[in-house]
Amino acid sequence: MSRAEQPSRRTVLAAAVAAAVAGGGSAGPSVAADTTAEGTDPAQAPARTVDNRAWTTYTDWRSGAANGTRAVAGGRPGIVIATPSGTTDYTDPHTGKSARWEHATWTSPVHRLSVPSTEAIACWNAHTPAGTWLQIELMGTYSDGTATPWYVLGRWAAGDQDIRRTSVDDQSDGKSSVWTDTLAIDAPATGLRLTSYQLRLTLYRKPGTKLTPTVWRVGAMGSDVPDRFTVPASAPGLAHELIVPRYSQETHVGQYPEYDNGGEAWCSPTSSQMIIEYWGGRLTPQQLAWVDPAYADPQVCHAARFSYDYQYEGCGNWPFNAAYAATFKGLQGVVTRLGSLSDLARLIAAGIPAITSQSFLEEELTGAGYGTAGHLMTVIGFTAEGDVIANDPNSPSNEAVRRVYKRREWENIWLRTKRYNASGKVVSGTGGVCYLYFPASLTPGQRAALAAVGVR
Repeated sequence: MSRAEQPSRRTVLAAAVAAAVAGGGSAGPSVAADTTAEGTDPAQAPARTVDNRAWTTYTDWRSGAANGTRAVAGGRPGIVIATPSGTTDYTDPHTGKSARWEHATWTSPVHRLSVPSTEAIACWNAHTPAGTWLQIELMGTYSDGTATPWYVLGRWAAGDQDIRRTSVDDQSDGKSSVWTDTLAIDAPATGLRLTSYQLRLTLYRKPGTKLTPTVWRVGAMGSDVPDRFTVPASAPGLAHELIVPRYSQETHVGQYPEYDNGGEAWCSPTSSQMIIEYWGGRLTPQQLAWVDPAYADPQVCHAARFSYDYQYEGCGNWPFNAAYAATFKGLQGVVTRLGSLSDLARLIAAGIPAITSQSFLEEELTGAGYGTAGHLMTVIGFTAEGDVIANDPNSPSNEAVRRVYKRREWENIWLRTKRYNASGKVVSGTGGVCYLYFPASLTPGQRAALAAVGVR
């Protein structure tokens, strides 16, 4: 979102969490504990603010509890429906249509967080042919030994004909709550943290068919980023710039208002489309046939439609954008948090651009020309002075998208967790959130760069 200092729904929800901080279950299926390096004893782990765990290999998929699913090997291992474990009726809250679906589940091992966390965000990469969809849930354990319920963190399909992809509101147990795509501890000042979790995937298909979703990657990011209005400055490194396609969301103002009021709010899918095309992802004329031929860059309209969250009523659901990117052949998508511009520089040096989320007043970012309560940009490089080169979709034209922002200003607005809005009220910052899209087949250098920032 890049409209002038105007609160997004995500910011309103985050402010509610902050207000709760200022004011003061069943363990689920039993499966083997996750004993990978990411799950080591927190007391022995280095001080970090983010824990990423993903299940992607054949061994990973075999380690979970299958109820009607099976692991498949090959170049990109995953899980599929084998023999459905039952049927269920689902009434789509956004269309009112009811239908019966066969389903099967896969439940991950328990992952012990190396960073006892105040927040968790799940991600998945999957193929859902017409007639299929999936649901992802998270069940966690608190530091007081109690458990969360199974929280729904997304009901998702690549298309929008069978169900409307959606987050689920009004989920809370009095200790934590789900805010669109983020599970957050209600009162982190009390010291309560999420210490472990399991993920559960439910795969759905039309009864009597052989259709199946295929899930290649599922995981979650737990984080505990300290509250801060300013962050330490990082030292500039090697200058480097990636050649990434440039798209402006502003050229789509007023187009398809049913998707987040039109293009002026499409910073997230516009940024996604830039990086998808950087990696070679292309849409066919058939896929774009629904777009008005008078509109330029129809692929941006497509990205907005197919990342749209019908409950959030916006295109800024972080995991939905990552999942959309992964519908392109050979791409993976994750949501994470980075700790500094040095982390970003390491990725850029390996050829991996990043989509970052930040919020700021107009005077806090020289040359932006606007203020925002939540906006996505694509970081593509650094100048010799260390300043940030960003493809900023809030630009009047594609040609104007490339911007250079002052390093110190940009680093602070991206990494802080607290800020003052235009009314002088303390509100939330994103704490270094970014989307990373990268190939399923990585070079050694890309693999090392991702591992260095905690993504595997």
